[in-house]
Amino acid sequence: MTTLTALIVAVFVLGYFLIAIESLTKINKAAIALLMFVGCWTIFMFDPGQYLAAIGDKIPQAVSEVIEHHLGTTSTTLFFLMGAMTIVELVDQNGGFNFVRDLMRTTSKRSLLWRIAIMTFFLSAILDNLTTSIVMIMILRKLVSDHKDRIKYASLVIIAANSGGAFSPIGDVTTIMLWNKGLITAAGVIKEIFIPSVVSMVIPAFIMQYSLKGKLGYAATPQAATSASDLTARQRKVIFFLGVGGLIFVPIFKSITHLPPFVGILLVLGVLWTVSEIFYRHLGHTEEKGAMQKRVTNMLSRIDMSTILFFLGILMAVACLETIGVLIQLGQGLNIVFEGNHFLVTGIIGVLSSIVDNVPLVAGCMGMYPMTAAGDFAQDGIFWQLLAYCAGVGGSMLIIGSAAGVVVMGLEKITFGWYMKHISWIAFVGYLAGIVCYFVQRVVLGV
Repeated sequence: MTTLTALIVAVFVLGYFLIAIESLTKINKAAIALLMFVGCWTIFMFDPGQYLAAIGDKIPQAVSEVIEHHLGTTSTTLFFLMGAMTIVELVDQNGGFNFVRDLMRTTSKRSLLWRIAIMTFFLSAILDNLTTSIVMIMILRKLVSDHKDRIKYASLVIIAANSGGAFSPIGDVTTIMLWNKGLITAAGVIKEIFIPSVVSMVIPAFIMQYSLKGKLGYAATPQAATSASDLTARQRKVIFFLGVGGLIFVPIFKSITHLPPFVGILLVLGVLWTVSEIFYRHLGHTEEKGAMQKRVTNMLSRIDMSTILFFLGILMAVACLETIGVLIQLGQGLNIVFEGNHFLVTGIIGVLSSIVDNVPLVAGCMGMYPMTAAGDFAQDGIFWQLLAYCAGVGGSMLIIGSAAGVVVMGLEKITFGWYMKHISWIAFVGYLAGIVCYFVQRVVLGV
C-alpha cells in the first residue's frame, strides 16, 4: 500500500469513526461525510496517475469522468429517496395512514405487540423502515400511556421495520442500492429473503411477548377519523392509493421499461403532485391558506437534506476507495481468511452494520466484489441476497445500527445501554435464525 493510499484510507477510517460516535461529538454525520468525501478525493488528486491509466494532460479529464460516473450512480439512489420521502409525507399530511392507527386499537398488550410487529413488517416493505418507524411510534403514543411498556413496543418496531425492509427492493436504503445497480431483482429478493425476514421478526416478537402481560392501562379511545385536512374523505383515499399504490408499482415499472427505479418514483411523484394540485385548486380562498402547508411545493422544502447529503458524502467517499483498488484487496483478503464462505463474510458484515451505518458497508461490498455472469456473485446470487438480509436485519442488534433505531431512540428517549441489555440478544437470535433459514432454503433444499 502506497503512502497516498494509506492517507486516503486513514481519512475514510477517521470519518467513519466520527460518524459512528455522532451521539458523543454532537456533530451531524452529514457534515463529516461531506468532509470525508472531499478529503479522500483531494488526496487522490496529489497523484491520480498511479490509479488511472491516463497520462499527462489527459489525467484531469480521466478524473472528471471517474467522478461523474460515480456521481451519476449515487444520484439515482438520492433521487429515489427524495421522491419516496415526498410521496410518503404527502400521504401522511392528508391523513392517509389513519387506518393503520385504527387497526392497531386493542386493550391486550400481547395482541397489540403482534399487530404492531405484523403491520410494521409489511409497511416497511412497501414504504421504508425509517418512515414506517416514525408512523408507528406516533400511533403507539396514542395507544400506550406507560413509557416502560411503550419502549418495548418501540424496540420491536425497530426489529420489524428492519426485517421488513430487508426483503423488499424499496424497503431499505441498502436494498435500493443493490437493486439500482442490478445486483438483485425485485422478484428474486422477495422470493428468497421473505421467509428469513419473517423468521427474524417472529422469533424476537415471540420472546418479547412474555415481558408484556395483562391489559393496557386504559382502553384506547377512538381518535378523530382523520387528521385535520382540507380534502374530502374520497380525495384523501385517492391520495393514499396513488401514493402507496405508486410505490408498489415502481418495481413493476422497472421490469416493463427497464428504466432505473428512480424514474418510476419520479413518475409516481409527478402523478401524485398533479392530482393533489387539482384537488387543492378547487378550495376556497380561506381554505387554501390553511392547505398550503400540505401542498407538495411546501413539502419539498421540508425534505431532510442532511440525510441526502450524508448519503452523497458516504457513497462518494466509498467510490474513492473503489477507484484506488482498496475495496477489491479487502474483498480478496476476506475470501482468503474465510475461504470463500459467504455466510461468514456477510454474517460479519451484518454484525458490523449494528455498530456503524450499513450504507457504507454495502457500498463497500458493491465495490469489493464485482458482479459475475453466473455463480454466487451473479444477479440474485447467494452473496448479494445474503448481503441484503444481513446488512438490513443486522442493524437491529444495536439501537444506533439503523436509521430506524436512531429515530426511535430520539423519539422515545431509549438509552443505548437499556436497548443493549434487554433487546440486543433478542435481535441477535432472530438474525441468526434468519441466516440458518436462508441456508436451509437455498443450500440444503435448493429452493
